[in-house]
Amino acid sequence: MKKFERFEGVVAPLDRANVDTDLIIPKQFLKSIKRTGFGVNLFDELRYLDEGQPDQDCSQRPLNPDFVLNQPRYENAEVLLARRNFGCGSSREHAPWALEDFGFKAIIAPSFADIFYNNAFKNGLLLITLEEDEVERLFQEVEEREGYALDVDLENQRIVTPRGEILEFQVDDFRKQCLLEGLDDIGITLKDEDAIRAFEEKHRQRRPWLFRQTA
Repeated sequence: MKKFERFEGVVAPLDRANVDTDLIIPKQFLKSIKRTGFGVNLFDELRYLDEGQPDQDCSQRPLNPDFVLNQPRYENAEVLLARRNFGCGSSREHAPWALEDFGFKAIIAPSFADIFYNNAFKNGLLLITLEEDEVERLFQEVEEREGYALDVDLENQRIVTPRGEILEFQVDDFRKQCLLEGLDDIGITLKDEDAIRAFEEKHRQRRPWLFRQTA
């Protein structure tokens, strides 16, 4: 997992509440567990005018011109602005994989579904919870200004708008440190690699019969 660094990213507004994980990445694309390659099918039902299939060449599919991520002004957006209860529905880890693979580094919303919230942080995606009125104000500002970008500072737990307004947010200390250090569950375990190896060696010496090779 990459270390999360401070960045300034264009904001794409997804103006709908209760966006579930099946809308984020439809069920037919869940066959792979490689974590990469899901970006082209992010919000597949909204982005394209036809029905998507696994391993399909999406470059030739007809795009929905009314969908926000297909509009040129939001090209290369790194921050997704959404409404309440984002990520509800089934507990598929493919949802944060698709968002991250598309290029999003942070998602801002008034609230998130619990399982999606945990999955997102474990996969390097920062979720920022703000008050409803703060989110509404951001939607208005994004609409009014093309190229609207936010300075996202996880270390100091704040975002800075183009007008210089500072919006502070809260993140659990453990999750924050994992993002800043680029540590997923495996990475956290490997921090104790020396201690693990030492235990294994002692275990082998005390109970050698457990490690005998059979003919």
